[in-house]
Amino acid sequence: ALIKAVLLSLFLHFNPVLPTVEQALSPECREFLYVGRAPVGLEDHSLVKICQRYNKKPRYVTLYNTKDHVRVYSAYTFHGSDEEKMVDVPRMYEPQLSTSLDTGEMQPFPRGYVHQNFEDAQAVLEDYANVVLYERGHLNPDEHQATPDDKAATYTLTNVVPQVREFHKGPWKAQERVVRRRLNNYCRGTAYVVTGITTSANMIRRHNIDRVAIPTYMWSAYCCIEYDRNAPYDERYRFPAFAHYGLNDKENNEIVELSVPKLEEFLKKSTFVDKNFQVFAEQCHT
Repeated sequence: ALIKAVLLSLFLHFNPVLPTVEQALSPECREFLYVGRAPVGLEDHSLVKICQRYNKKPRYVTLYNTKDHVRVYSAYTFHGSDEEKMVDVPRMYEPQLSTSLDTGEMQPFPRGYVHQNFEDAQAVLEDYANVVLYERGHLNPDEHQATPDDKAATYTLTNVVPQVREFHKGPWKAQERVVRRRLNNYCRGTAYVVTGITTSANMIRRHNIDRVAIPTYMWSAYCCIEYDRNAPYDERYRFPAFAHYGLNDKENNEIVELSVPKLEEFLKKSTFVDKNFQVFAEQCHT
């Protein structure tokens, strides 16, 4: 009995219980996904789906890589916004990945000592503390959200990836604004957005330990079935769905806009997705 108890203790120590990570997303969390279905073709034991909750409400869905401590994609609904950013929002962590606390809501990082349990499955603030080349880039940008709570919910490290400063401040930020204006002006219904990354072997290291995977490419796609059929052609042909990607680097980082099927072809050649990979169910067509 004593041996069994010791073995159980060791198992729980090295395999922390994650009781609130949702294996099957609840209906309220599926509202952020087109027809309630997540992208398919991304299967790995290190990937977990998180329904990101803030202030007692679900806000968006994350596919998170607990091994490389980086977000694979963010799935959210676009809300017409004025591009205004939140200020003085504390960076948060995801209890669903780190502890067996009785909360499924993101929480501000505690002051002072951070228990090892925090670092096992997700990035922490110290991982970015002395990084010169990279900034914390949001996959679900607060400029694509309207309410203070929805904006604040984007400030969790499970919504962050390391972006090269020149790419983050330049082409990627500009394209986020292009999409924001396009959806504000021509999408008449709900716009579903999935924004993700591809990775290679490059990592942010801390104390000589690989901590956070650095994206090679950033990509994003949106789906809006109800759109303005009288929009100018150069905007109308980008509905109901369109996509873009860019190289996360100082140079050759221009944004490429393309159809969602062509993005899927690109990603099948560039990352670990399988041959059935699909961003939107039914290719965003009713």
